[in-house]
Amino acid sequence: MSTTGVPGRRAVEIVEGDVRELLQRREIALDHDAGLTQLVDEVVVDYRDRYLSGGLPALTDEDVELLHHRIGGFGALTRLLEDPEVEEIWINEPGRVFVARRGEHELTTVVLSASEVEELVERMLARAGRRLDRSQPFVDARLPEGSRLHVVIPPITDQWAINIRKFVGLRAESLEELVALGSCSRSAAAFLEVAVRAGLSIVVAGAVGAGKTTLLSCLTSAIPARERIVTCEEVFELRIGRPDVVSMQCRQSNLEGEGAVTLRDLVRESLRMRPDRIIVGEVRGAETLDMLLALNSGAAGMTSVHANSAREALRKLTTLPLLAGENLDRRFVASTVAACVDLVVFCRRADGSRAITEILAVSPNVGDGDEPTAGCVFQGIGGDLRWTGELPGRLERFAERGIDLMSVLR
Repeated sequence: MSTTGVPGRRAVEIVEGDVRELLQRREIALDHDAGLTQLVDEVVVDYRDRYLSGGLPALTDEDVELLHHRIGGFGALTRLLEDPEVEEIWINEPGRVFVARRGEHELTTVVLSASEVEELVERMLARAGRRLDRSQPFVDARLPEGSRLHVVIPPITDQWAINIRKFVGLRAESLEELVALGSCSRSAAAFLEVAVRAGLSIVVAGAVGAGKTTLLSCLTSAIPARERIVTCEEVFELRIGRPDVVSMQCRQSNLEGEGAVTLRDLVRESLRMRPDRIIVGEVRGAETLDMLLALNSGAAGMTSVHANSAREALRKLTTLPLLAGENLDRRFVASTVAACVDLVVFCRRADGSRAITEILAVSPNVGDGDEPTAGCVFQGIGGDLRWTGELPGRLERFAERGIDLMSVLR
């Protein structure tokens, strides 16, 4: 191990240099947590032995903790990742690190070098089993604690751009917990619970950061335990606490541009796995057609979509499948949506809080504008989500499950 005790250098900088030198020599992977921890401890012991001989600055316990964060953790971002109030972290350039708290963004005092940013990304992706290269300048990954990482690199951007979305906006795993948080009325939660039990197909809609993924996870808690669930996601995000679940995520292509597994592939594959429920984390493009065809095969399903209202979400569901090919007819897609989608649940973020503001029931009819007709079952009125008197379709499904829907709605 080299002696790097240059006058004026802090102890933590000296030890970090020794650790990184050994990392290269021993070829320890950045995702090998135990190996990294052991290496840091080894170098710390060696440094403190040399410190007793004089000539080196003291290494405090706080320095050792910082070293573990830098080498085995996520460096200067660690405290932001551990802060329960931070909802999202983004880096526009090394000297500008932003966070979102309660829906508002602020510039932090964290300053990183360009090499530190690249190393942090490399470590995060290594732990997620993903990679980034010039031929694929975009990547999505899920960090060990569940946060979602998105990275874009030059030449697409002029600086490395990183977004880390933490799932702290709604700390809920069931509809009952959403009620306790004030994000859903008790009557609407009861309706959604029986709708899931009855096997209705549900689309969750909302803007970015509105809590769609959390709501989708909460809805799955009402799925009967005997049912088999297959999930399809770009990156694992859903939290499903049911006994019979198969979770699949997309895969990037290799360096030769081969081996990619798309969301369309996953949805088609799910049909071969005897699903009672197919859950697609989010639809943004041509995979919407595959999802609709899967739901039309008899399985119930759930998904989410970005939209500014429940009716706009319904319009997007009739538009996105057209991206799958030029020979698709809009009226065919609309009739398929009307036949497969039963409810659209819209959630909104306002003043740092998230709440369900509308539940739309889709009818099996298509209107003159080649769009499914729909009626509002629950509407946010004065901050409360109330039944409008409208009934959902597929009433026979409630009866088949022994559910008295009117007693739930009243």
